[in-house]
Amino acid sequence: MYNRVVFVAESGNCREPMAAGILADLGLKRQIEVVARGLVVLFPEPLNQKAEAVMISNGIPTEGYMSSPLTAEDLEEDTLVLAMEGKQREKILEMFEDAKPENVQVLTEFVGDELEIIDPYGGALQMYGLCYEMLLSSIRKLAVVLDKGE
Repeated sequence: MYNRVVFVAESGNCREPMAAGILADLGLKRQIEVVARGLVVLFPEPLNQKAEAVMISNGIPTEGYMSSPLTAEDLEEDTLVLAMEGKQREKILEMFEDAKPENVQVLTEFVGDELEIIDPYGGALQMYGLCYEMLLSSIRKLAVVLDKGE
């Protein structure tokens, strides 16, 4: 059973906080800590402005968010680490020798979706909206899995 979910992608200020915000907003049956991390975070950055606009328009709180890097402490036994892309999962397993492969998954594969979550970074606002919709669909399925306690 997982007590913590860590969403991971590259910079920690776009897809990851959108995913964390969506899951936190869905309201799980039990308390699970939900955080967002980046693989390449040289210094803390605020939420991407377009990601923030999409989240605000969907009623997801964004106040005070700052990116932070994935660390070994994020890879505890009861933590599910969900990457946005397969290459990110591979990078996590390379960077952290003690990471358990079964606890580090690609979000969409974990919930049975076929496509990885698109990276809207640098695209038009509509790309961020599409990314949000893809995340929402996958995270609704994730919430069902987490509520079952699997």
